[in-house]
Amino acid sequence: MAKQAVSPGKLYLLPSPLGEGGAAVMPVYLVERLASLSYLIAERAKTARQYIKEVLPGRDLNDWQIVELNKRTAAEEKPRLLEPALEGHSIGLLSEAGCPGVADPGAEVVRLAHERGIEVVPMVGPSSILLALMASGMSGQQFCFHGYLPPKRPELARELKRLEQQAMRYRQTQLFIETPYRNGSLLETALHTLSPATRLLVAADLTLPTQYIRALRIVDWQQTPLPDLHKRPAVFAVFAE
Repeated sequence: MAKQAVSPGKLYLLPSPLGEGGAAVMPVYLVERLASLSYLIAERAKTARQYIKEVLPGRDLNDWQIVELNKRTAAEEKPRLLEPALEGHSIGLLSEAGCPGVADPGAEVVRLAHERGIEVVPMVGPSSILLALMASGMSGQQFCFHGYLPPKRPELARELKRLEQQAMRYRQTQLFIETPYRNGSLLETALHTLSPATRLLVAADLTLPTQYIRALRIVDWQQTPLPDLHKRPAVFAVFAE
């Protein structure tokens, strides 16, 4: 008798908290889905276990088989991450923080899932990029996320001016991030580089008890006490007219 074909499992894209204390905002249906899975792909297994312990206290962490996907994952290993789904088991994909596949290495696994006929199920949860855009008061019709800008000040200043010009030309919000310990340097460079009427958003510790969000013109920022952004995850946005 011929062996019956196994229907593949699904790939659930599970957003994760944006920082310590952020689990309080995670949707109930997301936590329930996490509880139902046995296989997880995560950027760091340690972070995934900390998240599970916070939202599912009392559960044995051995209930989940967690494999890592990050810059150290060899190209030939990536297709094997989806083998449980091909055997009929659903898998959860976790980002280190926020939404999987958005400014996140999980995008490659999502692409492979589509190629292999595995259903992809995105789930609702926090995205620092979208939350910052929502809170900016800037254009939500036209926007672009640039990731990290150059770390050295001369190159950073040139890139900030380029983004300012792009914002003005296309009426397009320009979003970007920085390594948390360099946030202060980026903010200072922006205040010395951008035009007085340009608007700058600073959104730090989104969804956390220490959340800070403010969007002002550069001329107003220059007269405002600046926040301490050292080692605080932050999103910045620029808009000019």
